[in-house]
Amino acid sequence: MGSASAGFLLASRVDRFGPRTVARVGLTLAALGYGGAALTDSVPAVVVGAVLGGFGSGTATAVAATGIAAQRDPHRITTLGLLCVSALAGALYLTVPHLGPGHGLPLAAIALTALAVWPATGRLAAPDRVHHGDHASRGRARLPRPGAGLALAAAVFCWSLAQNSLWGVSSRIGLEQAGLSEVTVGVVLAAALGGGLLGVIGAGALGPRFGRALPIGAGTAVIAGCIAVSAAATDLVSFAAGEIAWNTFYPVVLSYVLALGASLDARGRWAVLVGSASSLGTACGPLTGSLLSAQAGYPVMGLVLAAGLLVVAVPMTAVALRTTPARSTDLGTAVRPAAHPTAAAGHDYEPAA
Repeated sequence: MGSASAGFLLASRVDRFGPRTVARVGLTLAALGYGGAALTDSVPAVVVGAVLGGFGSGTATAVAATGIAAQRDPHRITTLGLLCVSALAGALYLTVPHLGPGHGLPLAAIALTALAVWPATGRLAAPDRVHHGDHASRGRARLPRPGAGLALAAAVFCWSLAQNSLWGVSSRIGLEQAGLSEVTVGVVLAAALGGGLLGVIGAGALGPRFGRALPIGAGTAVIAGCIAVSAAATDLVSFAAGEIAWNTFYPVVLSYVLALGASLDARGRWAVLVGSASSLGTACGPLTGSLLSAQAGYPVMGLVLAAGLLVVAVPMTAVALRTTPARSTDLGTAVRPAAHPTAAAGHDYEPAA
């Protein structure tokens, strides 16, 4: 929630203050928030520190989204970012269990990561070099394509909520319904994140060949099927198949969704808002999944989430079909209008890891 709030507040302000300044403030807040939470055993203080740290990390993410939107090929940069996120998430799943009980060391590791990233901010532009025009008038400039942007942000919130509703209860499905041990469930989830790495690599290799509408629409439909399979799993094979397949396709579709948001505004405001909507869905997902599974059971929860994904795939695909980015891709081919459905416009970030 803190991360999403930062994006909503800073969507139109990153270039006003300069990406270097905003990124450094965000990293400082992340280090202070997570570091402070790591040093205390008071639950309220841990919660406050985590929210502050999340606001800081969301601030840094807003800077990244703004910079990605300014690139000639935002999809390629997005896949590189997701590749790093997926690799880090997998490393955390393998490392955190060995850090011992308690929250201190994991949160301290996040705080140190924020400090380690600090030197990279030196390559970002200072406020006086961001724009040569009037900052005030640029800050008041209206968002382009408001209808498409709002539809995409609302759909991405629901899309992310459905994904993270399952992810929030995946371990419980493996333990309670599939009858697996904690070690086995951990191995399956780590393998699922490994599948995410392959998915990101595949998305980077695929690039803009099929536009953005087809990967978003068809990919979301495949994810819906994987969620239904995973939620209904009663043994190792079905649980592993659903989780690994789902996590393989998830970052593929996410990369095209984030690139689509970046294409709506070269200043990156829609990219930040769409990313914040995704973070909001990530925050609400585990609670939604817990409530649905408690009331209806895991299989019914999976069917409800799958149906919801199929519904939100419609507006997401429609935005991709009807929106033409202002820039051409690195392949040198401009995306064609919506008359050609396969050439339409197009971090956890990760499956809530």
